[in-house]
Amino acid sequence: MQEQGCSIDERVWISRRADPYVYRHRDGNYYFTATVPEYDRIILRRAESLEGLKEAEEKVIWKKHERGPMGNHIWAPELHYLDGEWYLYFAAGDAEDKWHIRPYVLRCRQKDPFMGHWEEMGMMQCAQEDEFSFRSFSLDGTVFENQGKRYYVWAEKTGVGKMISNLYIAQMETPVRLKTAQVLLSTPDYPWERRGFWVNEGPAVLHHAGKIYLTYSASDTGVNYCMGMLSMDENQDVLDPANWKKCRYPVLASDEEKGIYGPGHNSFTEDEEGRPILVFHARTEKEIKGDPLYNPNRHTMLMPFGWKEGGEPVFKF
Repeated sequence: MQEQGCSIDERVWISRRADPYVYRHRDGNYYFTATVPEYDRIILRRAESLEGLKEAEEKVIWKKHERGPMGNHIWAPELHYLDGEWYLYFAAGDAEDKWHIRPYVLRCRQKDPFMGHWEEMGMMQCAQEDEFSFRSFSLDGTVFENQGKRYYVWAEKTGVGKMISNLYIAQMETPVRLKTAQVLLSTPDYPWERRGFWVNEGPAVLHHAGKIYLTYSASDTGVNYCMGMLSMDENQDVLDPANWKKCRYPVLASDEEKGIYGPGHNSFTEDEEGRPILVFHARTEKEIKGDPLYNPNRHTMLMPFGWKEGGEPVFKF
């Protein structure tokens, strides 16, 4: 088994940036975006190295509306390059109702997303026959491809009272519209997914050795926050939930000895040598003042990782 860890100092990479997403483009540049504590804008950084991102200029590419949709709780942006254009997926509430969270899309048709113009494409659209998707609290959309098809995975709440946050998947018709109706991919089954709130959210996809690995985050956003994982053979139908195997235990959780609490909402990238890197946020204090959602001290961290002999990733502080 190959395993790699890193020290706590290396993990505190970019302060007060949650839900981090790092994308390495074919031009060699790394792009970084994340949730800011004020929940009022979308930022972008660019550098030729991961180390360079740490101190890179941070540009505001979009700001929340003063009224109506996209007016509050701007969360979890992700940058994707699809069909020769840039797309940025994020969640937002209404200015008058911050909990009316829905998924939205920005597009940049210029070559340079850092300097180009970003246009609003509106809310992510479900398939015509789908009467359920995006009707309730929906967020954390991510995009991946497999066997020539493109898929969208997101979290959406269902039920009454506190409600339950599940993961859903659908095939995409275009970068802004789904082709198929939602399929329930994962629901909080285990006790570690039900602490504070019953939550599956923040999906991220990794391909390796003929397998698809989908990590996600579970429980509330404080010290209970942790990472779970689903996996399947890439030759199987990704829209059949029976093909996905769910890990019985979290693959990354708070480590009091290391002083790392609530790791989650990750993305994947690689360093300049091609080694896999887990990008995630976590806290460095166990006791959180006030509501964890509005505490700004979720920091972006990096973790090099390796693989088990069977091909599964190994995440270890």
